[in-house]
Amino acid sequence: MADSTCDLSQEVLEHYNISVAPLNIEIEGVNYRDKIDITSDEFFERLPDMKELPKTGASSPEVYLKLIEEALKEGYTEFLCICMSSGTSASYQAAEIARESFYEKYTGTDVKVHVVDSWSMSHGSGWLILKSAQLLEEGYTFEALVEFCETHKKRVKHFLCVDDLYNLTKSGRISNAGAFIGSLLQVKPIMSMKETKGAIVAKVRGTNKALKYYMDEFQKRVDPDWTNFIIIGYSNEKSIAKELEDRIKLKTDFSGIIHIMQMGVAVGTHVGLGGLSLFFMEKETM
Repeated sequence: MADSTCDLSQEVLEHYNISVAPLNIEIEGVNYRDKIDITSDEFFERLPDMKELPKTGASSPEVYLKLIEEALKEGYTEFLCICMSSGTSASYQAAEIARESFYEKYTGTDVKVHVVDSWSMSHGSGWLILKSAQLLEEGYTFEALVEFCETHKKRVKHFLCVDDLYNLTKSGRISNAGAFIGSLLQVKPIMSMKETKGAIVAKVRGTNKALKYYMDEFQKRVDPDWTNFIIIGYSNEKSIAKELEDRIKLKTDFSGIIHIMQMGVAVGTHVGLGGLSLFFMEKETM
C-alpha cells in the first residue's frame, strides 16, 4: 500500500497489485483526488494560468482503512504500507491512525499491518515500494520486508531540480530573495532529503550542469548491490528525463532498468514546471 505521492506508473501499480490512497488537491476552489479526478498532464497544462497555488492534503484514515478491508475480502492478511515522509505530509500519520483503528475494530486478529515512514518524497517512496515488491517476489517474508524498509529507507537517495523557484518559495523551501536571484541568473537549486525534509544541497547554472551534477553524484554514490533499477522523475518535460537516461546509459556502467515516470499532481504542486528528479539506493557509507 502507498499514498499517491509515490508517483509510480499505473503499469507498475497494477503489475505488483499496489493499493494507493490518493492525496486531496484543492484547485481554485474545486477538490480533486490525485491522479483520479485530474491527471498530471491536465494539471501541468493548467498550472501556468493558476492565480494561486493549489492546496494539498493527505487522505483520511478512513481511506486507508477501507483499502485494508477491501483487500481482506480478497484474502490478504499482511499489509505493508509505505508513506511519504512524515516531515512533509500527514499521510504517514493518517495511515498509522488507520492501523490503530483496524486493530481496535478487529480485536484478536492475526492480520499483520505495518506502516513505514519512508523519509522520502515522490519517487523516493516509490523506489522503496517497488524494491519491496521485487523482494516479495524473490521470497522475502513480511517480517523481512519490514526489516528491509526500516533498515535501508534512509539510503534511498533523492535529487530534484526545477526551472522556476516560485513554487518552492511559496512552499517555504527557500527565501523570496533566493528565488528572485536564482530565477534571474538561471540558477537551479538541487534538493535532497535530510532528516525527513527537503533541503538544498547544491546550486548550479543551467540544465547541462544540473545533468552533470546528477551524473557525478550517481556514479559516486550508487550502491550496485541494491540498485537494480533507478527512477527518473519529471513534471512536464519528459525530454529532459530522456536526456538524463541517455547520459546514464552512455557514460556509466549501470546495466539495470531505468524507469521514467511523471510526478503526480500533489508533488507537482510544490515542484512546479521543469522538475527533474533521480532516485536510487546509495552506498551505506555515504
